[in-house]
Amino acid sequence: MLVIVYRLLINLIILLSPIIIIFRLIKKKEDLFRFKEKFCFFSEKKRNGNLIWFHGASVGEVKSIVPLIEKLEKEKKISQILVTSSTLSSSKIFKNFKFKKTIHQFFPIDGSFYTKKFLDYWKPNLAVFIDSEIWPNMLLNINKKNIPTILLNARITKKSFKRWLFFKSFAQKIFQCFDITFPQNKETARYLKILKAKKIKYLGNIKFSENEYHSKRNINLKIKKFLKNKNYWCAASTHDNEEIICANVHFRLKKKIKNLITFIIPRHIQRTEDIKNSLQDLNLKVHCHSSKENIRKNTDIYIVDAYGETNSFFKVNDTVFLGGSLIKHGGQNPIEAARNGCKIIYGPHVKNFKEVYELLDKNKVSYKVKNMEQLTRKVDNLIKKNKGSKNLEDKINKLGNKILKKTLFEFKFYLNKI
Repeated sequence: MLVIVYRLLINLIILLSPIIIIFRLIKKKEDLFRFKEKFCFFSEKKRNGNLIWFHGASVGEVKSIVPLIEKLEKEKKISQILVTSSTLSSSKIFKNFKFKKTIHQFFPIDGSFYTKKFLDYWKPNLAVFIDSEIWPNMLLNINKKNIPTILLNARITKKSFKRWLFFKSFAQKIFQCFDITFPQNKETARYLKILKAKKIKYLGNIKFSENEYHSKRNINLKIKKFLKNKNYWCAASTHDNEEIICANVHFRLKKKIKNLITFIIPRHIQRTEDIKNSLQDLNLKVHCHSSKENIRKNTDIYIVDAYGETNSFFKVNDTVFLGGSLIKHGGQNPIEAARNGCKIIYGPHVKNFKEVYELLDKNKVSYKVKNMEQLTRKVDNLIKKNKGSKNLEDKINKLGNKILKKTLFEFKFYLNKI
């Protein structure tokens, strides 16, 4: 019954989709030329041979599987790897990676017609869903075709678990579509068990793994030259209002720390113009990474408004504030910053990454603050120390390599069946 209700709702969305797409194009949230992929008008062609398909919602999920894809591209049995996602930002991130066998397409609308058309065209030998991407029509149609299906790095929050429990029989039917699930934390493993997932195996969080591309990428010489004899810190994955908070922190610290630069890496770079205008209204000198102009000596705020640059800026910043945490968003993933040995500051709202922050707190490299005053004091303190955590960096890289090795071993079990 719930499947029927879900399909009726999806069909309603399909009817409204032209209006939704136009609105999203105006908001610059869709690709003008590639949005048709969501209606199964593909811009890439399927090669002959075995195809492995990965699907993740957005940037974080796509980046998390890059180390795995780098290994799988070397497998002779695999002719092509397809990565799908739903957001424009994730498609732009994907362009940074120079893959030979791997292509990107947008995930289709989860209507029964489109999902069947998608599967009939790509004919995947293995389907891999990442994190919390659960699309009922797609999963049910994959199941009918007997395609092996994996839920990789599965994450179910307490809030989403309660929602699934409200439709328990429906949830159990959907989660039983997965041949195996690999939860990223122990909490998710417990939830998957209650939701009757067939096989659950805890390997750890694959986001701890480093990809070869990012490990070699550094900021350019122009920025390095600009940072000489300067003090600086970074506010990353910031959301609306957090940029203003960080600007006020900059104002306060500027009075006692000479040559201070604050890097801001917004979670959604389409907000850059609004952020820039807000900061300039505060009489701050702002430079955008995408600008072709030279960086002025009196720059206060450097906005990183480009996809795929976060890791290179973490490499030069010892002190990082992780956004989505001073507002009620649930936090953003601190693993990338920790992997680069950064000292991490975060707000009280990090329920989405509770276990990761517990690990960082235990290693004394992350610090919780409740408001702007506490953030100011902590940034001041850490800039003066000006020293990252090489010990944690090594720990995380070892853990990431271990998780990647175990994940690859599990995948080879399914690859051998092809």
